[in-house]
Amino acid sequence: MGKSVLIVDDAMVMRMAIQQVVKECGYEVAGEAGTGLEAISKYEKLKPDLVTMDITMPDMNGIDAVRGIKAIHPEAKIIMVSAMGQQGMVLEAMKLGAMDFIVKPFDKERVHQVLNKILG
Repeated sequence: MGKSVLIVDDAMVMRMAIQQVVKECGYEVAGEAGTGLEAISKYEKLKPDLVTMDITMPDMNGIDAVRGIKAIHPEAKIIMVSAMGQQGMVLEAMKLGAMDFIVKPFDKERVHQVLNKILG
């Protein structure tokens, strides 16, 4: 089985866009989550090799979801997906253990680079 990715974003259109790039890179999509709480429970169930984590979501933001996942699975590999102007939150996520970040609207090549660097 190939490496798998859990895609976390409250916008379905973003999840679909990331899913397409993940598949183009030859990785599997383990699942999707639309909220931070859902991300933590799906991580538990699916044990993906990597998580793409949106920052701004209802119920629990991406920073708290990273904190929640890392508390249980310190080895978790997480990359942040942020909108422009969220540098402060991205830095906070990196301090918590996120490995990299992608800025929306994302550049496919950048996503390929990040995925291959972490999973390749």
